[in-house]
Amino acid sequence: MYEKIKETAEFLIEKGFKEAEAGIVLGTGLGGFTAAMTNCIEINYQDIPHFSTSTVEGHEGKLIYGDFAGKKVVAMKGRFHYYEGYSSEQVTFPIRVLKFLGIKYLCLSNASGGVNPEYEVGDIMIITDHINLLPNPLVGPNDKRIGPRFPDMGEPYDKEMAEKAWEIGKRLGLRIHKGVYLGTSGPTFETPAEYKFMRIIGADTVGMSTVPEVITARHMNLPCFAVSVITDLGVPGKMTYITHEMVQKAAEKSEGHMTHLMLEFIAGM
Repeated sequence: MYEKIKETAEFLIEKGFKEAEAGIVLGTGLGGFTAAMTNCIEINYQDIPHFSTSTVEGHEGKLIYGDFAGKKVVAMKGRFHYYEGYSSEQVTFPIRVLKFLGIKYLCLSNASGGVNPEYEVGDIMIITDHINLLPNPLVGPNDKRIGPRFPDMGEPYDKEMAEKAWEIGKRLGLRIHKGVYLGTSGPTFETPAEYKFMRIIGADTVGMSTVPEVITARHMNLPCFAVSVITDLGVPGKMTYITHEMVQKAAEKSEGHMTHLMLEFIAGM
């Protein structure tokens, strides 16, 4: 894997992806975030060596390099998911490439279902921890050039970055929370019994991404910040019929708040 990561990073550097300071992964309905970037270089995933292709509506499938909040950033406009049929290695391969491009920290976003009864659609949650119900991306042979065999996960999400984002969110007057994200394989939305189980074991939100990316980043000693937009509710009395299109629309409504939060967050890093 090391050789593939290096080859892909070298390809991107030749295309102008140089001296990147931060990596950003944009989830469902949040792709418009890149409109705030300037001096951009865009490359479709299918044109990048060893990258997979994003097949999910709302995930455009582009890697974008440019200026954001005074920093050089690389943004993934769409991610890969285990439910698309990709291996955990394929899902997380771009995170390893971002690290080889020189980023100092990783910011991730997603759309998720709220199982905390205090949450409402449109709220934002800073992820402080997670529960992984997906295949672990580190299963298999380990290359010590990339990371250790047994990485510690005592602090998967950087506490200082989370606190900084919390303070910004409160100052901006956003409905913002801190909580635990549960990652599951999808692609089905959860049953009422599953939502109840997830809440019992400590989750505040549930989604189908992010956790493998964070595990991979921490394997490479890359600090992480992650945030969820609550797009639907798995709370008794508040559950309604849900579709992917409804999730997209709900996420898009909160996109302005997310962009404002991230602008101030990255500017202050």
